[in-house]
Amino acid sequence: MDSQPLEPLDALRALMDAHLPPLHAVVVPSEDAHQSEYVADADKRREFISGFNGSAGVAVITRDKALLWTDGRYFLQATQQLSSSWKLMRIGEDPPLESWLADNLEKEATVGVDPSCISVDTAHRWEPAFAKHGQKLVQLQENLIDKIWKNRPAQKVAPVVPHPLEFTGRSAKEKISELRGKLSQEKASAIVVTALDEVAWLYNVRGGDVLYNPVVHAYGIVTHASAFFYVDKQKTSVEVQQYLLENGIEIREYDSILEDVKALAEHPISFKKAATEGNREAIIWVDPGTCSYMVYSHIPADQVLLQQSPLALAKALKHPLELEGMRKAHIRDGAAVVSYLAWLDAQMQDLYGAAGYFSEVKGGSLKRKRSEEDKLTEVTVSDKLAEFRSKQEHFRGLSFETISSVGANGAIIHYSPKSDTCAEMQPDAMYLCDSGAQYLDGTTDITRTMHFGKPTAHEKTCATQVLKGHIALDMAVFPNGTTGHALDILARVPLWKEGLDYRHGTGHGVGCYLNVHEGPHLISFRPQARNVALQATMTVTDEPGYYEDGNFGVRIENVLIVNEAGAKYNYGEKGYLAFEHITWAPYQTKLMELSLLSETEKIWVNEYHVACREKLSPLLTGSDLEWLHKATEPLPC
Repeated sequence: MDSQPLEPLDALRALMDAHLPPLHAVVVPSEDAHQSEYVADADKRREFISGFNGSAGVAVITRDKALLWTDGRYFLQATQQLSSSWKLMRIGEDPPLESWLADNLEKEATVGVDPSCISVDTAHRWEPAFAKHGQKLVQLQENLIDKIWKNRPAQKVAPVVPHPLEFTGRSAKEKISELRGKLSQEKASAIVVTALDEVAWLYNVRGGDVLYNPVVHAYGIVTHASAFFYVDKQKTSVEVQQYLLENGIEIREYDSILEDVKALAEHPISFKKAATEGNREAIIWVDPGTCSYMVYSHIPADQVLLQQSPLALAKALKHPLELEGMRKAHIRDGAAVVSYLAWLDAQMQDLYGAAGYFSEVKGGSLKRKRSEEDKLTEVTVSDKLAEFRSKQEHFRGLSFETISSVGANGAIIHYSPKSDTCAEMQPDAMYLCDSGAQYLDGTTDITRTMHFGKPTAHEKTCATQVLKGHIALDMAVFPNGTTGHALDILARVPLWKEGLDYRHGTGHGVGCYLNVHEGPHLISFRPQARNVALQATMTVTDEPGYYEDGNFGVRIENVLIVNEAGAKYNYGEKGYLAFEHITWAPYQTKLMELSLLSETEKIWVNEYHVACREKLSPLLTGSDLEWLHKATEPLPC
């Protein structure tokens, strides 16, 4: 009689015991070989072993325990998705992973990890913590999850596509030249580019290897004389090869990156004259936050420069053509969102007898019995939103999985509805929709929260305090040198006055037809938000929220551009900055408790709605245009 296959945790523990040396623990991070936040299906190892599918988290499996660390965005989601075999470790509340392992494993214990899936920074944080107890981080030669993951998805082979100069504003040649200037400043002979969006931005290429992120699995190496693109050559057409050649970029096979990094360190002169004249020692620059420990391990310690990639900031400072593209993309996107909201409003009234977007009084009984085909769910309505977006010029797909959440599901901050388990729309519950799209000229990210029935006084109060925080950040004027850490409080103060708060940051950078989450800047209470000041031409979101477990969630989000403020005075000769919002879709006035809004805030809402009407009206007709006009009427005096 055939034996039953082992459960994944049991199978993994069997491999841990059989490993030489035997492993007391295995760490399974979320990241891929490029330390990406969002990864291809084939790289979702942590999701496979734990069942938790949030974008952030790390699993630890010991001989008798299984633990998962994640942040506040995912506490509720992880509680729902983890089986009884797992223990949730709340980042910021429970001991950090390295402390827990050091304190709970025996002395001389071995902790295994795939070195391609952790960054240099992470490894350098873990190793000393383990060493204090005589424990050792073991770099695995083979990922143990891959050995037990039956039917693991294959990596996609999507074509590389050059991104036209009309959208980028700068050629790959120009960007490479600027990067070489940075190498000279740091007296480095080469840089290894490991983050997927940095490779895509530097070489002006896009791909389809990761869902929602138009990137290609690739590395780059740039020296003072050469530039290399490490990619599966199946993905490069003759036209792409010619484009790369014209920009001085040589294609090499993806898997040859480790061999070439090692060769670059050993023979800088023979490696296409990598070193500058008079500097025969190879100093290789890698970003410790995005470079894998595996790549780093192939460079001698005295030849490596560990410093944030200069491409992170260069990419975040948008070219005027990129900013103009972002503005245009957000107007088209706003028109799609308005068409969706008008459609959803009509459907909720027709199928569910809801009062509707504008009224709190039901119009009557249901007009007809709903069939299964007519039933609206979190997934069917989000699919309809995607359909409206797909009709817009330059549309290339969604920028992330739409967060379409009704009632209690709205309290799950990064909720991802599935067709077989999602909730049906409800006429008397809050509805939160966080969505975005990829267009050739820009990436969008917008959240609106609404109610199609009669919101409670508590729901209106919470929604209004979120709106007040959203407005406060939008209106901020601040000196150059100010970080997102300093501004984060502006969005929270109105909530704090009511004893409310939220467990996520307030804003993240947004790529231009690239990743919807982009660094190095952010607006957050987290310590890393102190590291990079906001600068003119950056893009960043403004998205405070409030989430009540088991009840509802509220979030409001716009994308902002950082501009010079033109303030009346210039104290300290620093120069001052302000925000320009480029997201256009109405806020539901029915959810506003007007007595809580100041006159300044009411004026802000009215002016925003006037701008929505002006910008979106040319793209709308018929009932959609009528709906927009009604949604943007001035607030009652």
